Amino acid sequence: MGRVKPGWSLDRVKAHLEAISPGLFEATLPPTYQPDTAKLYLAYKLTAEPSATGVSSLRARYENPLWLLMATAGLVLLIACANLANLMLARATAREREFAVRLALGASRGRLIRQLLVESLTLALLGTALGAVLAGALSRALVSFLATGQRSLFLDLSVDWRVLSFTALAAGLTCILFGLAPALHAVRIAPGTAVKAAGRGLTASRQRFGFRRALVVSQVALSVVLLAGALLFVRSLRNLLAVDAGFRADGLVVASLTLPQADYPVERRHAVRRDLLDRLLAAPGLDSAAEASIVPVSGSGWNNTIHIEGETGKNGESFFNSVSPDYFKTMGTPLLSGRDFLPSDMPGSPPIAVVNQTFSRRFCNGANPVGRRFRVQAPRGEAERVYEIVGLVKDAKYYDLREDFRPTAFLAVSQDRRPDPWIQYVIHSRGAATTVTNTVKRVVAEVDRNIGIEFRVFRSQVEESMLRERLMATLTSFFGALALSIAVLGLYGVMSYMVARRRNEIGIRMALGAGRAHVVGMILREAASLVSVGLAAGIPLTLAATRVVGSILYNLKPNDPATIAAAAAGLAGIALAASYLPARRAAGLDPMLALREE
Repeated sequence: MGRVKPGWSLDRVKAHLEAISPGLFEATLPPTYQPDTAKLYLAYKLTAEPSATGVSSLRARYENPLWLLMATAGLVLLIACANLANLMLARATAREREFAVRLALGASRGRLIRQLLVESLTLALLGTALGAVLAGALSRALVSFLATGQRSLFLDLSVDWRVLSFTALAAGLTCILFGLAPALHAVRIAPGTAVKAAGRGLTASRQRFGFRRALVVSQVALSVVLLAGALLFVRSLRNLLAVDAGFRADGLVVASLTLPQADYPVERRHAVRRDLLDRLLAAPGLDSAAEASIVPVSGSGWNNTIHIEGETGKNGESFFNSVSPDYFKTMGTPLLSGRDFLPSDMPGSPPIAVVNQTFSRRFCNGANPVGRRFRVQAPRGEAERVYEIVGLVKDAKYYDLREDFRPTAFLAVSQDRRPDPWIQYVIHSRGAATTVTNTVKRVVAEVDRNIGIEFRVFRSQVEESMLRERLMATLTSFFGALALSIAVLGLYGVMSYMVARRRNEIGIRMALGAGRAHVVGMILREAASLVSVGLAAGIPLTLAATRVVGSILYNLKPNDPATIAAAAAGLAGIALAASYLPARRAAGLDPMLALREE
């Protein structure tokens, strides 16, 4: 951590660090490094990143998803505004005669527009007030969704001027979006025409009905985008849940111990580690237990540069984990070749390692690595250690489930030069987690009651690693269902309005011999044309919009044809089903009653 000098920009700091990097690393090159390792060390370069607001893994992990959710909420708002505009236009059309009389009596069109906008603003303010109340509760629920039993999260959700300003802006914008266009259309008709056309359904308000159709088309188009996005995130989560992680997640409890450093200097730590592990292995109710410096998908990691010895030797970066015997058995990771670590692998024994399949492919050209040797870059002042590979295990996830398998070398924890005072035991049991924790507490207390201990269920840790994917799948599904509901209601309203305005026409058709099936088909064809135009506009929009979610999806392309086709087909099916109700109502009209209204 450092503070930038006054007058220096971040770009200048980066350029300066890059310039001094060769001399800095040359001056600090450990004399024990082999030529190949020294070459890699001297190639390092320093850089700088801003950290004025701290370094947060949550910010890096959730910044883009939360912006996407913000955009999704904006699309839902547009769909809701289009739906309200339809309702306001229908209401204004029903009041045509009233507006005509007002205009004939001398009222100005501006006054009528202001009246309608005030009505719209009232609706917007009421909706905004209710939305602000719900937002407070739902935002706290979102934070609790992000927080888990493993990690607490504290975010300031108090209302300030920015929240109030945004809310006021949203209220004004929604008022303009759904109120202005209906108001302008409502006062555009001539008073005489409105009075003469009152009650005539064949010719009245054709232009306005076309505008209402355009609003429905826009709702369908935006709903396709949201539904396709929701399906993409749901399928991405399903892919992640189905991934072969290389270990089992159920039945495992992780116990993290902290030794009092004053009581346990470095030379005593190996002994107490072995004593604790032996007691755990002998405890009833525990199937197996092992020590591990790094637990999978915990976000922790350890990497270093290695060099494989031999004619085909390669340099590169490998990841590491220090484990005890039976670690692979406890985690359910198969041993493919060679042997596991043994109790006889002591600090004075030749250093050994077990590697995974990706390590073998990366550094040994896929050949059996057992018997090969590799060197590890050592801290300054220490000699490089040479490890012999004694076993090969199946690939397993390291940092998280989304990543590709990393080349990993497992070292014997009993051969650590400087064992840490922090110990992690992975324990497998078919019993309840509470039974395991009580047993471990009792075992640890038998050794030393001053040893700190914390527990976590490994399944919960795995679930936590998929939290972002669950968040996106859950919230986009909610927004997608909400958008679909609003769009379907809008289509239902337009078709019901059309049936009401065309009662005379439908009555004439039925009086001239048109059957009920013909009337139902006519209304459904009208609905299908609206949905088809909406889909034609929505699918290209979806292909363009989903490009931004590619980095968040797992094992799925953002333009996946099956997903987009499913979203379009589902929306079309539900929309046509909703349109059937007005169509059936139209088919049930009594022709004589409809004609008598004319």
